[in-house]
Amino acid sequence: MIDSMELLRSNLSRVRIPEPTNRIYKHECCITFETPRSEGGLFIDMNTFLAFGKDCVGWNYEKAGNPVYLHIKQTRKLVPEDRPSKKPTLLALGVDGGFDNNEPEYEESHDIVILPDYVTLPFPSVELPEKVRLAVDAILRAEGAERKEQLAAWTADKKQISAYAMNLQQVDHGVTVPPSGWKCTKCEKRDNLWLNLTDGMILCGRKNWDGSGGNDHAIEHYKESGYPLAVKLGTITADLEAADVFSYPEDESVMDPLLAQHLAFFGIDFSSLQKTEMTTAERELDQNTNFDWNRIQESGLEVEPLFGPEYTGLVNLGNSCYLAATMQVMFATRSFYTRFYMNQSLKMAFQMAPADPTVDLNMQLTKLAHGMLSGKYSVPKIENDDSASIATSINRQEGIPPRMFKAVIAASHPEFSSMRQQDASEFFLHFLDQVEHANSGKPELDPSRSFKFGIEERILCSSGKVTYNKRLDYILSLNIPLHEATNTEELEAFNNLKAEKISEGIDLSSDQIVRPRVPLEACLANFSAPEEIHDFYSTALKAKTTAIKTAGLTSFPDYLVLHMRKFVMEAGWVPKKLDVYIDVPDIIDISQMRSKGLQPGEELLPEDFPGVEVESNKPVANEEIVTQLVSMGFNHLHCEKAAINTSNAGVEEAMNWLLSHMDDPDIDFPITQDTQGAAALLNVDQSKVDILISFGFQEEIAQKALKASGGDIEKATDWIFNNPDASVSPDMYATTSSTTPASIHDGLPDGGGRYRLFGFVSHIGTSTQCGHYVAHILKNGRWVIFNDAKVGASINPPKDMGYLYFFERVSS
Repeated sequence: MIDSMELLRSNLSRVRIPEPTNRIYKHECCITFETPRSEGGLFIDMNTFLAFGKDCVGWNYEKAGNPVYLHIKQTRKLVPEDRPSKKPTLLALGVDGGFDNNEPEYEESHDIVILPDYVTLPFPSVELPEKVRLAVDAILRAEGAERKEQLAAWTADKKQISAYAMNLQQVDHGVTVPPSGWKCTKCEKRDNLWLNLTDGMILCGRKNWDGSGGNDHAIEHYKESGYPLAVKLGTITADLEAADVFSYPEDESVMDPLLAQHLAFFGIDFSSLQKTEMTTAERELDQNTNFDWNRIQESGLEVEPLFGPEYTGLVNLGNSCYLAATMQVMFATRSFYTRFYMNQSLKMAFQMAPADPTVDLNMQLTKLAHGMLSGKYSVPKIENDDSASIATSINRQEGIPPRMFKAVIAASHPEFSSMRQQDASEFFLHFLDQVEHANSGKPELDPSRSFKFGIEERILCSSGKVTYNKRLDYILSLNIPLHEATNTEELEAFNNLKAEKISEGIDLSSDQIVRPRVPLEACLANFSAPEEIHDFYSTALKAKTTAIKTAGLTSFPDYLVLHMRKFVMEAGWVPKKLDVYIDVPDIIDISQMRSKGLQPGEELLPEDFPGVEVESNKPVANEEIVTQLVSMGFNHLHCEKAAINTSNAGVEEAMNWLLSHMDDPDIDFPITQDTQGAAALLNVDQSKVDILISFGFQEEIAQKALKASGGDIEKATDWIFNNPDASVSPDMYATTSSTTPASIHDGLPDGGGRYRLFGFVSHIGTSTQCGHYVAHILKNGRWVIFNDAKVGASINPPKDMGYLYFFERVSS
């Protein structure tokens, strides 16, 4: 039998020493939610640096053929009964020096394991080949890719290059900075130290409100000297981009492309330094992800915790409640449950995945589905009983962290990639778009189709002729007609009381507030109600007129999602939430909302434009705008197009449009009504249109505003408020052509119009930019609340406070 050490040496070619830029996974399995604390520990592939749980590492060996793994196992320490409480030195939770949040401590052990026979060699050991020892040391020292991605998201906006970096003047005072043993020049602080990159002074950071942190010596030195840039000692490694460089005049963390040169000026060899301090982003992340989000939902009710299959909570990654609430409802549907859980095993998804399964949406959706639905991770949490020095279970679960899924689904979206709060309706649409794209060409495997339906708009011209336009959607956005409130008498009494209290300088208590109650039926009826369109260009009359628009659904999906437009625009373009209750019945019938299409006796508006009319309506560019742009060196035709496509809104808007359309294939085509009308509308980013629709604006208005503002949402909102008479774009001519080919509508799910409410997502907070999302789902005849990692039997589900309502069709 071959000796274990010889076996390792024979496989050294499959061992790599990681570079600083390599992504190293060592905190969570790529296929499951196993961690080093799981029973089998975690196995790190020493060639790809991917991590696998005990049940999955064999699959990776079969697929990739890599035999050598670093096995990491963490075992809980028993807490001594007389352990003293630690005095916090940092304003943080769950970090060294932070507040003691009673998190258990763990011992970590390491081994080298060689597959397929799981031959094990202990680490550390001087007998191991040097290449293996160097590789393991580098893996253990490195920041895990899981945490790196989380930190990158928390930083949110990519750090900008400092305006002071490229021309930084350094002063030679003969300072040589040692590789360790640093201390503040003005006090005894030995942590949170910053090296000023101009004169080499080492000084402590800012003082926190509670007296912890530094003594403000670094920032005081900047105020005295004006030397702008400093780097945090302990964050400098071979990966220089990860170093924490702060610009005092710019008041933010920045990039210094010449950092290596600036460090060398003081004798610092960055390649030999190791990370010993948290960056500013890391410290902020630690403080925020440990915040107890559950307090936001504390209502004084004793909610019975639930465990087992389909009752797994999702850990809040920091403002990720919008994702957690949405995904809980998604996997409560038959289509997603079947596609990613019942019909697809973890091994099957891994075998189909690319070399890196962490970037594959199908793999990460399957991982999330099995994690949430299997019940494997929905068990009571284990905690230490300090008095008995034993581990005991408590009546709540830890939940699973959807980090890898979030990284994949948000990769193509800058907002969802950040750690900022997001709109759950926007995430829902983005998620289904990504799922549809991943299943392109395989409609039978696409679960997003169960949400898709057609909308048909009928426009009746004053000539008596009609046109029909069709589009597809996943969500039915409904305006809330406050005038349809059913409690008008109570509202009138409340408004009188409010006015009285205000005159007396007295605030109303929360139990005195009366909110409008609007029936969901009124919101649905409002969607289909006739709506006037002013300045509609009729191809029959060859003139602008007033038309009547009605809307209906061409198909009824398996799952109907209703989005309540509760947000309106306040001063400063900040979305504000309508304080309103929606009375939602358990069963709704939308049969009357089915569109009928072209009816016998109806005559369609003519398609063709007589040449003279088109020419007379040819758009004209504002000559002042064109002249200013041409004086900047732009092509005259391009400038005319920019002015026309922004409705002559101004030079800045035209320039923004011009810069973003320089590479358009038709940029040099002659200006025609056709290309500047329909084509211009098609160039509008639909996701931005959806955002404006969520604010309560009509789709046509949103399109025109975005076109006029070069795609800038804030400027588009400004444009709408400055053009109160704006309606359907004059160049949006009435034709019989539909915006979506009829063939695309073929094959959509369809059936009866009766639906049963099975879930809703509620929002707590004043706007989409803040607050918290919670999901309620009907499971096995009872309502269940999913509040991030907290899962329990709902006592009083707030059905009238929903933001998104999810209905499933009732079988006839």
